[in-house]
Amino acid sequence: MTFTPSILDGIGRSMKHLSERQRVIAENIANGETPGFKAQTVEAPDFSSLVQVYDGNGGKPRVGRPHVQLSGGMAALGAQAPRANSRVILESDISETKPDGNNVTLEDQLLKMGEVQADFAAMTNLYRKQIGLLKTAIGKG
Repeated sequence: MTFTPSILDGIGRSMKHLSERQRVIAENIANGETPGFKAQTVEAPDFSSLVQVYDGNGGKPRVGRPHVQLSGGMAALGAQAPRANSRVILESDISETKPDGNNVTLEDQLLKMGEVQADFAAMTNLYRKQIGLLKTAIGKG
């Protein structure tokens, strides 16, 4: 059995999330002129499993993500159930919608791409520093 420190597990999960987010943003940009296309984003990852604070009731973390069930009223208003095993959701922070129904704004998507790049660089630096600390701890740094 291998043990991965929770900080490294969290960094890895964050990098996978950023990679998926970058892919979705690229799809948004590619469909910027597609009539009726709706911008998408990736749901934030759930890091509650990394929390080591327990409530004394079976050893479960205190942090949890709410789960929303799609009701008949919500469906009547046009809400759609989330896709199975997908964290890709419709973008909720939209600045404009074009007359053809497309709501992708190139400027917004490029800003988000810059955020992803900065966050990925930060995660890479954290990972590099953690590996350096581990090497020092075992005497190879």
